[in-house]
Amino acid sequence: MRYEELRELLERLHDRFNNEEFIEADPISVPHSFSLRGDVEIAGFMASTIAWGNRRAIVKSAHRMMDYMDNAPEDFVLNASDRELAMLEKYVHRTFNGRDFQDFVRSLRHIYNMWGSLGNYFEQGYAEHGDLRPVLADFRRDFLSVPHDVHAEKHLSSIERGAACKRLCMYLRWMVRRDEHGVDFGLWDKIPMSALYMPLDVHTGRMGRNLGLLSRKQSDWKAVEELTASLREFSAEDPVRYDYALFGVGISGMFD
Repeated sequence: MRYEELRELLERLHDRFNNEEFIEADPISVPHSFSLRGDVEIAGFMASTIAWGNRRAIVKSAHRMMDYMDNAPEDFVLNASDRELAMLEKYVHRTFNGRDFQDFVRSLRHIYNMWGSLGNYFEQGYAEHGDLRPVLADFRRDFLSVPHDVHAEKHLSSIERGAACKRLCMYLRWMVRRDEHGVDFGLWDKIPMSALYMPLDVHTGRMGRNLGLLSRKQSDWKAVEELTASLREFSAEDPVRYDYALFGVGISGMFD
């Protein structure tokens, strides 16, 4: 497919899927149920953490997670008592269990106590490095620097080990991207959209390969960089805008 044809296809698919109708069935609907910045940040982080598998199940489990946090996630992270944290042990979503939930709350409390918020952490990290890759590595180390069960580590991918970090890249897209369509939040305006990396999953990977945007067979960080670089050829300022195009058409089965 020629450059202009591919660009027109990507733009057409972007316009089809990047709209408010996308929100309801997607995990991004969970942070959209909040208005306060801190609640949006934490709800988004927790929802993205469990975002693998069936989207309907993810959304249901993420809203249940918010119920456990009294639908006030920032206040819960900062102020939950030991008794309230103990109640989280009943929670389970696939391999993310109640102890993981407790460890993630404690780690988020550490981030908020040290940096003020998730937004401050990532914006300060980007200001220091000018590149999100070392920030992703630093974040995992700092997040897991508090005592935790080793089981929790599987839910926070390691870029240093070559993982695609799909859920973290998706979370960053939610928090950084901004446009007139109102799907993403655009809260972290000190990070440019051009710095984002594609959330690579089975759908975006398959469509990227079908369209000649991705040649690497492994779905790892090298594939993320390749796919993102290909998409920067079409939108250098906002390459991740095409996440909607590739993911949306992938789950719709239009090209199967």
